[in-house]
Amino acid sequence: MTTLFDSTKTVKAELSKQRYIASDEISTIVYLAYKLGKPLLAEGPAGVGKTELAKAIACATDRELIRLQCYEGLDESKALYEWEYSKQLLYTQLLRDKLNDTLGKAESLAEAADKLAGEEDVFFSNRFLLQRPLLKAILSERPTVLLIDEIDRADAEFEAFLLEVLSDFQVSVPELGTLIAKHRPLVILTSNNTRELSEALKRRCLYLFIDYPTLQEELAVVRLKVPDLNPKLAQQAVEFVQKLRKADMRKSPSISETLDWANALVALNASHLDKEVLEDTLSVLLKHEADLQKAKRQLMAPPPSPRPKPDEFGRFSGN
Repeated sequence: MTTLFDSTKTVKAELSKQRYIASDEISTIVYLAYKLGKPLLAEGPAGVGKTELAKAIACATDRELIRLQCYEGLDESKALYEWEYSKQLLYTQLLRDKLNDTLGKAESLAEAADKLAGEEDVFFSNRFLLQRPLLKAILSERPTVLLIDEIDRADAEFEAFLLEVLSDFQVSVPELGTLIAKHRPLVILTSNNTRELSEALKRRCLYLFIDYPTLQEELAVVRLKVPDLNPKLAQQAVEFVQKLRKADMRKSPSISETLDWANALVALNASHLDKEVLEDTLSVLLKHEADLQKAKRQLMAPPPSPRPKPDEFGRFSGN
């Protein structure tokens, strides 16, 4: 049964059932996107839960999740549709006798060409149309969630093409005509903010910025996702991750990496964070050698011993 997001509280509760902890802001924007039928653009650092939000929405609303992963060089054919030429060729070979019979009755080359043109509907039909994510979402028999992931990795030209599709959710296929969406999909676009998106795209979307969580928010996620981790160790682990994010690393650890680390601590039966555990597992959190060295220098080195202070006669203790 499809869940109706009839209030922001309902959104928060239903996402919680999918093990996604949504803030009031996230719940409100998701509710408005659902209610107004507007695409939702979620921006923020990599690994803060933008894609997971789309997955949780799909599960909560009992919709199929259709995902378009963006990358440099992505074009319309990879996102919309392609003709399966190899399948068409195989079909032609299987029906060779039928075609020969049809064309053999033609009295001229022009008549044969006309007869062949009359058979084009067979070869350019839905049976040979390879639906890519955008067209699949448009033609789906049931409501869907369309996730356009990491739109900032695609070229500006593809972004312009996407604007047309998002405007009216219909696609013109020369051989088939105009294909109109049976159900308007709930569209979630994500961006890691690696480049500035066009104002035209942002204008068509509701905007949501998802940042790294606070200590308490991240601790709640760890306790939910990794319940076997000792509560005291969970607190220590999240506090350490929060320190790493403030240490100007080349790549700060994401929430997913925090969860990986938490699971690693459980697998190692760690009881507390000591220097040995940190040294052995730090690479689960940090994926650049420079970051690992910086963390070892700044966050794992023992504090310097306090310098002795002279007494009132300028003497140091022990002299």
